[in-house]
Amino acid sequence: MSNEIVTTQSKTVATIVYALQAASFFLGITLIIAVIVNYVKNDDVKGTWLESHFRWQIRTFWFSLLWGAVGFITIFIGVGYLILIANTIWLIYRIVKGWLRLNDGLQMYL
Repeated sequence: MSNEIVTTQSKTVATIVYALQAASFFLGITLIIAVIVNYVKNDDVKGTWLESHFRWQIRTFWFSLLWGAVGFITIFIGVGYLILIANTIWLIYRIVKGWLRLNDGLQMYL
């Protein structure tokens, strides 16, 4: 297969992952599905500009999970609500920023 076809297919996968991340606001399980897809397809994007998107998406999952856990653990003292709100805003930002840069054919920040 040519490199261009692989890149096109990988861009489609990255788009699907962003869509799954966005869908997680309605169906939480899709965030887990998205990161699994990232890890399964990660070797396909090694050395391409899409590698940065996969890294961005994977980090988005893990940091969101971390801050979600911290938020839930600290919810009983009140600060957890603020952490969960901030985490939600941050997650939306990461999805939108990544998806827009993907659509423009730009890599994410290294």
